[in-house]
Amino acid sequence: MSQYEAEINRRRTFAIISHPDAGKTTLTEKFLLYGGAIAQAGQVKGKKNTRAATSDWMEIEKQRGISVTSSVMQFQYEGYCINILDTPGHQDFSEDTYRTLMAADSAVMVIDAAKGVEAQTRKLFKVCAMRDIPIFTFINKMDREARDSFELLEELEKELGIETYPVNWPIGCGKDFMGVYDRGSKKIIHFTSNGGAKAATATEVELGDPNLDGLIGQRLHQQLTDEIELLDGAAAEFDLDRVRHGKLSPVFFGSALTNFGVEPFLEHFLQMTTAPLPRKAGDQIIDSMDDSFSAFVFKIQANMNKAHRDRIAFMRIVSGKFEADKEVYHVQEGKKIRLSRPQQLMAAEREIIEEAYAGDIIGVFDPGIFSIGDTLCAPGKKFKFDPIPTFAPEHFKRVRSLDTMKRKQFLKGMEQIAQEGAIQIFKTPYSGMEEVIVGVVGTLQFDVLEYRLKNEYNVDLYMEGLPYEYLRWIETEDGQPVKEEDLILGTDTKLVEDYKGNQLLLFGSQWAVNWTQERNKNLTFHEFGGTRF
Repeated sequence: MSQYEAEINRRRTFAIISHPDAGKTTLTEKFLLYGGAIAQAGQVKGKKNTRAATSDWMEIEKQRGISVTSSVMQFQYEGYCINILDTPGHQDFSEDTYRTLMAADSAVMVIDAAKGVEAQTRKLFKVCAMRDIPIFTFINKMDREARDSFELLEELEKELGIETYPVNWPIGCGKDFMGVYDRGSKKIIHFTSNGGAKAATATEVELGDPNLDGLIGQRLHQQLTDEIELLDGAAAEFDLDRVRHGKLSPVFFGSALTNFGVEPFLEHFLQMTTAPLPRKAGDQIIDSMDDSFSAFVFKIQANMNKAHRDRIAFMRIVSGKFEADKEVYHVQEGKKIRLSRPQQLMAAEREIIEEAYAGDIIGVFDPGIFSIGDTLCAPGKKFKFDPIPTFAPEHFKRVRSLDTMKRKQFLKGMEQIAQEGAIQIFKTPYSGMEEVIVGVVGTLQFDVLEYRLKNEYNVDLYMEGLPYEYLRWIETEDGQPVKEEDLILGTDTKLVEDYKGNQLLLFGSQWAVNWTQERNKNLTFHEFGGTRF
């Protein structure tokens, strides 16, 4: 095997998904601890020694204690090079999570042991199922009172429509959580809390060890023996091929907060996952081992460094090796470019790099030429990766700057945040951009918009709610723009344009969507917008 192939084979790129507060960001931090990427959980450079999660770099995230944007982290562990994509759990930011899952090869789904499958978990799981990617389940918070483990597995299978295979089994819960039984090695891994240190102290004990009663107590020993017997008789057989096609989810129990079960999970996970997967580009399949460079943009983030007012385009390398200062072909722009200041990230921390391989996530300086879904490849190649769809927003507000003298900052801020994909902006045709209609998937995005305009662009906003709930991209038979006077529209329907000039209709109800479609036969309605039209 060549050095090039070895580099790609040791890479693992996965996303961590969950309902809010299931412990996803805490689990991410513990992975970083094991990889030596950070020395203390919650480590971040902050004032007065305050600590927030490493992956929550945006100020509003630290204030509210939630992730509102995906973050990317790379670390090394036992010969593997691991790229973690930590996603927002809150449903109002599910579009960012969806785009991030497009860049991942597998997903770790974190479940709260007391709450089981929650609403956002179902949504995110559907996205994973659409991608046919492997899903690994970590049932977290076993150090608190938890639901019955069999009940949790049954709910997972019923709610998500996927079979489960418990790789390990918990011994007790809450204060009685003593460790896990590893079904493969048939050994008990007994944990002793070690505070915020790198690892919980783990002791491996054979199931038949005469000292086991003294270690976990007679009651838990008997309970474990009974449950293992039941498990071996009833659980699905382990099939790695089914795992890799998203049909069987390996399940692990543990506690990210106390480090119980995290390292065994990480080690099993790395053995079960694959090297970077191929990607579709129309009729072509681009293999990761292809030595010709290719990548796609899945995320854009402005003002990661407030002092420099920069924009970073995040790219997933699909094939080949990236080398700094080499020319690449930007397919959508139709020209050759050099990617400026390529860097790998640890949330907000950055490191300039000279090379990267298939599976890696890199950030490059964006002077305003990239859009989500753009393809980059070696000069001489001209394929496009399948587009990342844009979701139709469900909440709309009319937005303008309170200070008319700050029009320039207002427009710049709105366009830059829209290009990141966090919001969608529209205007009434021929009206200019004095005021903008903003559409979002979740209402919390309005708060983030207001916060960022104020803090990053020094613009105070006036926002007014609009009575629209549905949006459709429209296309005419001849491909020409339509004039409002040629349309038959109801009173709760409005014609708008996005900032790329595409025409759309806003509706107050599903009934209005149907009514308008029936009376305007020359229009085709699209529920999802492409990344570029």
